Amino acid sequence: MLLKKTFQIYRASFSGLSKPAWMLALVMLLNRTGAMVIPFLSIYVTKQLGFSKVDAGIVLSTFGVGSVIGSLVGGWLSDRIGSFRVQSLSLFLSAPIFALIPQFTSVFGVASIIFLLSIITETFRPANSASLALYAKPENLTRAFSLNRMAINLGFSFGPALGGILATLSYSFLFYGNAAGVFVTGIVFYAYFRYKKPRQQTVKSETTSETTVEKSISPYKDKLFLLFSFFCVLYSIVFSQLISVFPMYYEEVSRMTQPEIGLILGYSGLFIVITEMVIVHAVERRFTVFNNIIFGTLLGGMTYFVLLFTAETWMLYVSMTLLCLSEILVLPFISTVAAQRASSKHKGAYMGINALSFSIALIVTPIGATYVVQHWNYNTLWILNSCLAVIASLGFYWVGKKMQRE
Repeated sequence: MLLKKTFQIYRASFSGLSKPAWMLALVMLLNRTGAMVIPFLSIYVTKQLGFSKVDAGIVLSTFGVGSVIGSLVGGWLSDRIGSFRVQSLSLFLSAPIFALIPQFTSVFGVASIIFLLSIITETFRPANSASLALYAKPENLTRAFSLNRMAINLGFSFGPALGGILATLSYSFLFYGNAAGVFVTGIVFYAYFRYKKPRQQTVKSETTSETTVEKSISPYKDKLFLLFSFFCVLYSIVFSQLISVFPMYYEEVSRMTQPEIGLILGYSGLFIVITEMVIVHAVERRFTVFNNIIFGTLLGGMTYFVLLFTAETWMLYVSMTLLCLSEILVLPFISTVAAQRASSKHKGAYMGINALSFSIALIVTPIGATYVVQHWNYNTLWILNSCLAVIASLGFYWVGKKMQRE
């Protein structure tokens, strides 16, 4: 009986999603399964190439700088040449860049190739989000974003685990495997979406009235959305330490091996795959968009607060579980806010700014976090993250009230 009830819940969570939304999720699954490099980049440059923590922070921050440029360019190009072309170019151009990374061994060289890689790869995200906003039914928009993120995390559960094995053998295998995965993803995407036309979303769902701006306005003139995006940056700084700081912490403090690091990162993806669609399906019916974002942001702060007590393995998994729940309650809903406020004319630009918030965090977090760790310690960083999450949650509360009044 319990099994039947569980099956019914899962079926209801996935019902009504369009075939293109499923296909975009499949593309994300393939893409993220091949994304093995970034979670191990901090370990690669410190252990394999002998960079200092500060130099590692610089390299990771160049990824963030390129990500900012890629997010803006991706959103801008999506509104002009179409999201299909942007995604195709991103996938096919990034494959050879991944393969070239092992040829660079200096700080400047690695930073330069990572900068170029991030520009190319990050144009994909706003274009992909714009595609989802065009293909998904308005009433299923949040679940469409959740499905896409579920695919990302399913790939993320496989990718780091596989990456940990490949890195143990040779880091060159890690980069070449990533290149192959991206190239295969590009072929699948191009074959399916080459002649696919987006659905016309001319009718707004009643459930989108909370954050929708009906008039056609550029996101750069939408002051309330820009303020919302600022608080998204604060949250992203808290969240993005999953890929910039956690791997170093696991190795240095908890003494985890690379396969064990891959396992706990893979656990995060698997947890989200199993629970996200069900949780989103449940909370979107009971709570407002901003209630979910606020509570999820506070859980993000708890992720780091619990690490102040112990660095034992069981607590690392508790912390990771809290971060997963935070991610589930925040990321799909902030994408929903962006998509609902955008007119069809500016869909790509809004999603570009939405992606930009995470990209900015990728600049600030590696340099700031590694500086705090090197000059103080990890516990100081955990306290700062907890405080930042509280500030972000208060900001989301205020912006949410303003948007509701609109």
